[in-house]
Amino acid sequence: MQVIQRITEIILPVLIIIALGYGYARLRGDSVKADMGPVNRITTGVLCPLLVFTALAGKDFDLAHNGLLIIAGLVISFGSGLLAWPLARLLGYDLRSFLPPMMYNNCGNMGLPLAVLAFGDGALSSAVALFMAGNLIYFTIGIKLIEHGRGGAPGNSLKFLASPMMLSMLFGMLFAIFHIVLPAPLYLALKMLGEACIPIMLFALGVRMLDVSLKSWRIGMVGAVVCPVAGLAIAWLLDGVLMLTPVQRGQMYLFAALPPAVFCFMIAEQYQQEPEKVAAIVLLGNLMAVVFVPAGLWLGMRAA
Repeated sequence: MQVIQRITEIILPVLIIIALGYGYARLRGDSVKADMGPVNRITTGVLCPLLVFTALAGKDFDLAHNGLLIIAGLVISFGSGLLAWPLARLLGYDLRSFLPPMMYNNCGNMGLPLAVLAFGDGALSSAVALFMAGNLIYFTIGIKLIEHGRGGAPGNSLKFLASPMMLSMLFGMLFAIFHIVLPAPLYLALKMLGEACIPIMLFALGVRMLDVSLKSWRIGMVGAVVCPVAGLAIAWLLDGVLMLTPVQRGQMYLFAALPPAVFCFMIAEQYQQEPEKVAAIVLLGNLMAVVFVPAGLWLGMRAA
């Protein structure tokens, strides 16, 4: 009962911030969407990369101890996209809109605090490992999928490596591997900036909800169910294959049950890849988290 209460304490603020963004947009009208453009660019280009970098470069992250868990996160993220592929084809969805949110779940602003609440402070390192795995799949395969068919010039296959998110991940990995420690005031300043992206992304999602149509609600409901169900199915298969510790197995199930990440909407907005449909997937996915996250935690805590 206490776990359910703590889950609610995390999910409710997420929904409240989204609702505030929606209410603000309703009050201000269409002009607010233009106002959010520069905010979204700063979020995707500066704040979110800092969130990733500080998570990896922090002293709590142990790369060697979490090698198998990183593999599990990679398989769950990529495998969820593979399982969603035939369904998207069957329903006539644009793969560039539907598959990336299936591959990138809310492993940052929801996954990290939930892992600590459910499994204790010592679980943060494993949660960051899964966070890294989800980011790696999305900012390689996911972004390449979104860019597919956009008429990019030949020879740009490695362009994604120069993106702020990939650079922050690469530098964060280097800091983790070589145990480089930033001066405490600098690290704290970067961490504070990175964490600022979480409420901004949620508020921006609420603003975008003004454009969500009834048709978008249908794809939103499908995505809200497919993302955690596919993840949990793959986690169940991995459970009998990977030699994880009990706590790591528990966190794997929690990771698999998380809804699509809010950042997927930010990228869809940036690329103008049906952002209203991606917004519906993200919003309904986070609403459905009240069902799937407790299921993942129940499986996870049994495993732990």
